[in-house]
Amino acid sequence: MSLPDRTIPTPEEFNAYKERFRNWGRWGDDDQLGTLNHITEEVRQSAAGLVRAGRTVSCARPLATEKVLSGPRNGKPAEHRMSVGDMGSSDYIGVSYHGFANTHIDALCHIFTIDGQIYNGRPKSDVTTDGATNNSVEFWRHGIVTRGVLYDVPRHRRTDHVAFGEPVHGWDLADIAEAEGVEPASGDAVLVRCGATEFWSKNPDFAAIHMAPGLHASTLEFLYETEASLLGWDLMEAPEREEYDAPAMPIHTVAIPYMGMPLLDNANFEKLAAVCAELGRWEFQLVIAPLYVKGGTGSPVNPIAVF
Repeated sequence: MSLPDRTIPTPEEFNAYKERFRNWGRWGDDDQLGTLNHITEEVRQSAAGLVRAGRTVSCARPLATEKVLSGPRNGKPAEHRMSVGDMGSSDYIGVSYHGFANTHIDALCHIFTIDGQIYNGRPKSDVTTDGATNNSVEFWRHGIVTRGVLYDVPRHRRTDHVAFGEPVHGWDLADIAEAEGVEPASGDAVLVRCGATEFWSKNPDFAAIHMAPGLHASTLEFLYETEASLLGWDLMEAPEREEYDAPAMPIHTVAIPYMGMPLLDNANFEKLAAVCAELGRWEFQLVIAPLYVKGGTGSPVNPIAVF
């Protein structure tokens, strides 16, 4: 299978992705960045040159407290408690951010291989209840700044959202890039809009969250071949976990522990899509500042696109 063939990988080909797209040792035995290594100083400088209009757009969803989002998608609502005194106020926030509700970035210790390893061949014993000693989000505390490219699937397909049985394939991303006039480049943050807001509006009681429509495992080849630095999405993965016998969702299974690719989950690309269409360009500077959590498996984030 290859992108030009426009055929989905067989289970055997998907299993071979773990070797074909493996980046262990590519940037040295001590590497903690994974595909973020594609973001060179030159890539950051080039991304800064995309800032011409001075406009900023948040790509985050509101923190998913029970008041903000109820139902099966938010099984562990975030806590937000206020304290209001005579002369001021303060508050407390607590959040279990992994899942399908909060905008967050996955660190490289988040998903294990089936034989008990994490990115770069380290043992999963490096991840304990006291935190991860390797591949944690703390190594990204200096920020992720690169060129972001929005791949607007509903706009390209002229529909409201990605439909069941019509997942986003790697060749779809190549087609969208061509239609948008963007040349995929090393270090890109690949941001894929599937129309999550419209999907959840039309399917508020859809309880099999991991079965929502989204990206097919075939997109892994596009991400690897174009040297993407990270993948951001709003609906995540198509329901093919059983088909590929993946211990986690298929893209998570390969991207995080084998490729060393951060995943930006549950992003909100609605405003971003509107601004891209208004300005007629789908590339911009993207800035993500994960929290400095020692040993953390990821972080809630508010990604900012700058035009």
